[in-house]
Amino acid sequence: MTYQTIDVRKLTPTIGAEIHGVDLGAPIGNQQFQEIHDALMDNLVIFFRDQTLTVPQHKEFGARFGKLHIHPNAPKPIDGHPEILVVKADENSKRVAGEVWHSDVSCDPEPPMGSILYIHQVPENGGGDTSFANMYAAYETLSETMQRFLEGCTAVHASLKSANHQYRDKTADMKFPESEHPIVRTHPITGRKALYVNRGFTTHIPQLSKAESDAVLGMLFDHAEQARFHCRFKWQPNSIAFWDNRATMHQAMWDYYPQKRYGHRVTVCGDTPFLRA
Repeated sequence: MTYQTIDVRKLTPTIGAEIHGVDLGAPIGNQQFQEIHDALMDNLVIFFRDQTLTVPQHKEFGARFGKLHIHPNAPKPIDGHPEILVVKADENSKRVAGEVWHSDVSCDPEPPMGSILYIHQVPENGGGDTSFANMYAAYETLSETMQRFLEGCTAVHASLKSANHQYRDKTADMKFPESEHPIVRTHPITGRKALYVNRGFTTHIPQLSKAESDAVLGMLFDHAEQARFHCRFKWQPNSIAFWDNRATMHQAMWDYYPQKRYGHRVTVCGDTPFLRA
């Protein structure tokens, strides 16, 4: 793909690219916006270095891609900005979100289209990388027999599988969505098929017995988490990662305790997963 207003440098042949030559805090013209969108579609996750964004600018950039998602239960520490999810770990943390491979909020009836994470502070001695997996490749490297079998199945994604440890004292206004989605989903823009299960949220395949479901899901989790489908991003202060939740999953490394890592994330709403035969 040819770009005129941005410089796209691939991280791996399979997934990921760094984008240079753009200031996300400044107004973005239509052509540059389209090229950023195209780079995301082509590489599944894109990264930006040395960015300086205010909270409103971060939200404005995300909103160019769609309505912003508001998490029903996550803390909202920034007054007036419920769309901002604060990502924080320090010496007081008992655990961090995202340690298990997952696609963001896949338990929603309409899971997010994408997420834009802006890391302000990184651990002083390194660590805190994020790995991303190409779920097109995970699907395409399955046998044709397994592909056909999975295209006839759905899977249940449950919020409580991912978040139960965070909400032991539940309140009446909390919502814990649970949804059933096709195991193989068609990307609404590219038309490509991607495997759509993840260890963080997916609980079972309703068309199978428990033993069968556990065996198939265990195989799929192990298959999709292979390093050959991955890129790994080493964060620097003021870096941004923007990933397509419809065709990727990711894992945050918590290998820096008790040092601090801090950032903000906006999440762009998506649509109902579907499989086009």
